[in-house]
Amino acid sequence: MKAVMSVEGPSGAGPGERTTMLERAARLLEQSGVTETIRIDVPPRGADEAGEGGVLRSGVEPVIPALQSGSLFGDRLGIEVVDAQLLQKVETDVILELLEKIDPESVAVVFVSAGSLPSALTKYVKAAGEVFKIKRLREQDAGDWLFSEIRRRGLRVKPDAIAALLRKFGSNVAALAQALDQLEGSTEVTIDDVDLRFANRPDEPIWLYGDAVFAGDVGQALRRLSDFLVHGHPLQLLAFLEGDLRRRAMAVSAPNLETLGEWLGQSGYPVKKAWENRSRVSDSSLANALDALARADRIMKTSPPEIQQLTLERLTVALCRWYGGPRRA
Repeated sequence: MKAVMSVEGPSGAGPGERTTMLERAARLLEQSGVTETIRIDVPPRGADEAGEGGVLRSGVEPVIPALQSGSLFGDRLGIEVVDAQLLQKVETDVILELLEKIDPESVAVVFVSAGSLPSALTKYVKAAGEVFKIKRLREQDAGDWLFSEIRRRGLRVKPDAIAALLRKFGSNVAALAQALDQLEGSTEVTIDDVDLRFANRPDEPIWLYGDAVFAGDVGQALRRLSDFLVHGHPLQLLAFLEGDLRRRAMAVSAPNLETLGEWLGQSGYPVKKAWENRSRVSDSSLANALDALARADRIMKTSPPEIQQLTLERLTVALCRWYGGPRRA
């Protein structure tokens, strides 16, 4: 194993992905033969004050003596830098300077990041170390993991109970593992056992709701809506839909993908997706969606919660019909 490694997960990684990232980092350090590990959690930007040296924030400052001295007992020291994508430039520069001087026999470093590391650190790790990528965890992946884990534990779980577990915990494999811990010892796990024991609703990314809406799947979209509202705010949902509608509307007028990216001031998958789907929705459906979103926004800001949820449900059904309706000629 190299002395410097990175475990990079998807941007905005959820609980399931974060668990996988941290488990991979722990295994890498174990395989590197470390006997002691120091974990450093990088604070969000602006959430921590500078330390005594006045250069690094206090939450990051312990990385300096760790990289300089290694283990106190002469063994190999493991350093785990979590949320390394949040490192500031000056902190990255200091860490890079120290990495150039470490003794690879006494120190092993793993940077864990949700998204890309700072560019200079990315370049260094690619050149001198190893990069390990963690893909975004989908419900299908969680389902595969759940099936294998049930077999490994020797549990008897009915198919509808398995489906209920995935509905409640989504792609959060850490929570699924804890649920299975509680169900061990049961002769056979039924859907009633799951429903009575667990009241969870999965905290899943909002794009899962969007995918269901844009596919015109009313039942799936309403379920995703209900799950999202347990953890998220209705106005977040409206902002997401407004952003998507704006990309779709501009994609209709843009002559090519590059121009669309310039108009939006954005790049990446959402822009590419809007461009590829520009002929899927008719002009009348886009106009209907825009009008409905404007009316929903007014209702959300002036009505009690009961009316807000009903409004979002009706909006969801309408959008499913418009997005899944006749295509642009």
